[in-house]
Amino acid sequence: MEWLVHAHNRLPADTPAADREQLRAAERERAMELRAEGVLRKLWRTPGSTGTVALYECRDATHLHEALSSLPMFPWLEVSIEPLADHPQEAQAAALAAASADSAEHHRRAR
Repeated sequence: MEWLVHAHNRLPADTPAADREQLRAAERERAMELRAEGVLRKLWRTPGSTGTVALYECRDATHLHEALSSLPMFPWLEVSIEPLADHPQEAQAAALAAASADSAEHHRRAR
């Protein structure tokens, strides 16, 4: 199941620079692990803020909570979550994209 996660970092401004950098490094490392596991699928920044929007793929809400709470910055994150469901049009769009790719490959080979 896919989940759209909006997160805002509320790490206190007076957090010592060394602690802030250590947390950021640990956060990047854990995020890369979640990517390697196929859990964190996509990550965007929210311009003009400390926010991010991420696409997670998890079995269920408990799995998502486990992934989010494993992030070193989790205690300071303000999070909102939207569960996502496939739209019927997505199957059609995927079929069109596949047909277009097949057609392009056919034309390339014909040359």
